[in-house]
Amino acid sequence: MSDLLRALAGETPERTPVWFMRQAGRSLPEYRELRVGTRMLDACLTPDLASEITLQPVRRHGVDAAVFFSDIVIPLRLAGVDVVIEPGRGPVFADPVRTAADVARITAIDPADLDGTAIAEAVRLTVAELGDTPLIGFAGAPFTLAAYLIEGGPSKEHLRARAMMHADPASWNALAGWLSRISRRFLEIQRDAGASVVQLFDSWAGSLSPTDYRTHIAPHSRAALEGIGLPSIHFGVGTGPFLADMRLDGIADAVGVDWRMPLDEAIRIVGDDVAVQGNIDPALLQAPWPVLEAHVRDVIERGRGAKGHVLNLGHGVPPETDPHQLTRIVQLAHGEL
Repeated sequence: MSDLLRALAGETPERTPVWFMRQAGRSLPEYRELRVGTRMLDACLTPDLASEITLQPVRRHGVDAAVFFSDIVIPLRLAGVDVVIEPGRGPVFADPVRTAADVARITAIDPADLDGTAIAEAVRLTVAELGDTPLIGFAGAPFTLAAYLIEGGPSKEHLRARAMMHADPASWNALAGWLSRISRRFLEIQRDAGASVVQLFDSWAGSLSPTDYRTHIAPHSRAALEGIGLPSIHFGVGTGPFLADMRLDGIADAVGVDWRMPLDEAIRIVGDDVAVQGNIDPALLQAPWPVLEAHVRDVIERGRGAKGHVLNLGHGVPPETDPHQLTRIVQLAHGEL
């Protein structure tokens, strides 16, 4: 069993397992070279390209897991939703979902009909090359997907999405329930093709109050992960006020913690019977190595109180990161420095 799987199972491997969210991407010169002339979503749906991008950081950094190169809006595109990634902005939807009629229109699409052929082939190609290194599949959580769909693109406070929960709860639950099934289908495609772990990303959950999260979000996120049959990680940004709820009533094997809260404090909140993932501050990747090294050692030490600890960032790798900083973190976690 790999160190990552052992940590997620609540064991303490000799070496702290480490991977980085967004480790496959713009911080790597080989990624930028490979992506020339190919749009983001097209790259995600080209199996040999997606596989190669997934493998690049494993070769370069020696991380303990690959994370599948894709985007949280890919399952929506596979469902026929008109979405593009605008450079410097993010996902933009041609037809935002804001009314009961909009919700009825989009939820008429059956998630079971998603054509996952390209995704499954990319996963199979990747797993064949990885050997004993596990592949992490992932999907966006219902709230984060809904926030993009309702707003029509990125926003700071997700006001329209949060308003729908209260102004039209029937439409909200219909949309969030449908998105839960979409995310679940995307995870199943990756699982069935050979992924060893899954992670559910709720990047925008931090805009919610604890009550709204518990009432309007958690049931849908729980449905996306429940019974998936693989070790699961649940990660959100800014979720400190309801961090314990990120366990999803025990369904999540690990809770991801962002950089805002010391890891030992997070462990006291979520309990010592669940693994944790995190939580190096991404901003410190720009610091001199002695500063970053002290921070990483502190994170590892604070993580010792958890049932299992997977070292990671508190969010994704910034594009301007020097890749050598990531490699040195891996070496430090593995006791090579």
